[in-house]
Amino acid sequence: MFTLNCRGRLLVIDSPIVMGIINATPDSFYSGSRQESVEGALQKAEEMLKQGATILDIGGQSTRPGSEMGGVEEEVKRVIPVIEAIAKTFPEAYISIDTFHSQVAKAAVDSGASIINDISSGQFDHEMLLTAASMKTPYIGMHLKGTPETMHEKQDYEDVIAEVLAFFIRKVEEGRKLGITDFIPDPGFGFSKKTEDNFRLIKDLEAFSILQKPLLLGVSRKSTIYKTLGTTPEESLNGTTVLNTAGLLKGAAILRVHDVKEAMEAIRLTNFLI
Repeated sequence: MFTLNCRGRLLVIDSPIVMGIINATPDSFYSGSRQESVEGALQKAEEMLKQGATILDIGGQSTRPGSEMGGVEEEVKRVIPVIEAIAKTFPEAYISIDTFHSQVAKAAVDSGASIINDISSGQFDHEMLLTAASMKTPYIGMHLKGTPETMHEKQDYEDVIAEVLAFFIRKVEEGRKLGITDFIPDPGFGFSKKTEDNFRLIKDLEAFSILQKPLLLGVSRKSTIYKTLGTTPEESLNGTTVLNTAGLLKGAAILRVHDVKEAMEAIRLTNFLI
């Protein structure tokens, strides 16, 4: 069991939970996640919450390969109205902000978010860890190598599990020293990793239990799935469920997904096996 202090609200994870993806962007890799209006985002939020999502992850910057990086001002303009509307309409929801900019994270938390989700673990903005500590939010840090422009380039790993685990041991300690008590590791499925590395992460996911932190798994509709199957993001729901199920059996505590209903079904069934 894990507990997260979300700015005074205690989120208890005594069974795996689902984080639903809502992208306030025009170019996310999976078209079904794009919500370019506040009204559309509210409808998606309502649907996800009814299906069982605990956290709604709001992003204003696509991180798909080849995407153009917008500035802080544009990202704020996209996410803040959505966060404010969801926080007002669904106060029971836990909202996370998906950003690697500390300024965006601060504005989002001030507007109703209570979790920061940073794909770079502070590597792209060195103020991010300090910001998370000062805002007293749980912090999701993901593993990747490179810069915003190169993070999707495949890297060579002698042992991907050992390298990613060592990265998180350092990052958890760095966060602890700054005052982050609730650090959530995300191994970074699909980021700066080859297909075989991604499958190795799933196969040996239980290795990260040594961190004694709730592990986030984000495999939803990613290219390792649809390229391996020879399909498309739109056709990769079944493959996503397969890998989510494998991840749950290996210790994943949070599933970050586009499809909440299917993820919740995977959790309900695998709970009988663990």
